[in-house]
Amino acid sequence: MNAEYSFSLVVQPALGLIPVLLFVTGLVFLDSFKLVTPRATIGAILAGCTAALVLLLIHTYLINVLPISETSFKRYIAPVTEEIGKALFVFYLIRAQKVGFMVDAAIFGFAVGAGFALVENIYYLWALAESNPLIWIIRGFGTAVMHGGTTAIFAFVTKTLSDRYSSRVLLPVIPGLILAVVIHSVFNHFLISPVYMTVMTLVVLPVLFIVIFNKSEEATRNWLGYGLDKDVELLRLIVAGNVSETRVGRYLKTLQEKFPGLIVADMLNYLRVYLELSVRAKGILIMHETGYRVPVDPEIKERFQELRFLEQSIGKTGKRALYPFLNLSSRDLWQLHMINKKS
Repeated sequence: MNAEYSFSLVVQPALGLIPVLLFVTGLVFLDSFKLVTPRATIGAILAGCTAALVLLLIHTYLINVLPISETSFKRYIAPVTEEIGKALFVFYLIRAQKVGFMVDAAIFGFAVGAGFALVENIYYLWALAESNPLIWIIRGFGTAVMHGGTTAIFAFVTKTLSDRYSSRVLLPVIPGLILAVVIHSVFNHFLISPVYMTVMTLVVLPVLFIVIFNKSEEATRNWLGYGLDKDVELLRLIVAGNVSETRVGRYLKTLQEKFPGLIVADMLNYLRVYLELSVRAKGILIMHETGYRVPVDPEIKERFQELRFLEQSIGKTGKRALYPFLNLSSRDLWQLHMINKKS
């Protein structure tokens, strides 16, 4: 009796809860750029916990009112509601330009799924009172990792499509969400033994994440090299006062017909400050990869204040006119967000 009680008290929660947290920790360490901070990871886990608590209440109501069996509910309804619930926070991060790269999206996605799984397993620990270790091995290494994996896949696909179709809101979301729901539903059908399903999950997901990490970091290094060279060259011309004979200078001259001279001057200053911040952000990113933490520069805050002032001065139309030189892709917007948090 004492041994059984000891198992229920210590080993059972560990089997159900610890594996998914270890998986999240492993993903964070795999990220050589270390852009997802522990604080941000914890925030994503808490978002997943919140989604699970809300859906627990919703599911309790739906099971009582829908004319379907509990088994059918788990196979066809729960995968839809749960994947949407987990996806909401990831979708917010991507749309708010707070996720710079595919690997960051995958880490955030898995962390949200981990938080969801933690609450779900705690609920089952209380509701089932089951002391069979196999049950909790399956829940901890199978179901919990599945929750993290499906949300990470949604995050990865949505981030990739958002970079290509930044003007669309829902289009980038649909493919990843459908894929996550299908995988979740197939998992809940238990077409093969739960033990085999757990083993497959533990084999396939790590391989998938290694591929994602390698592709993402290769793309990041290529973007860093090209983007940094271009930003530094343009910034050098502006600072040296030799911009008038460049394509930027010629373009600004054409804008004098549409904007007052002072606004055009502010547009050039805006471009200069933006490039300074962009170069610094890329430098911070390179330092992160080498394991060196760059101390906070007190001047960064002043630079952002100047950037915001100039942005108000030139207005939305003026900023839009500078888009060809600002490279306002998701990554460029994110890097400014990153150093803004440090200021």
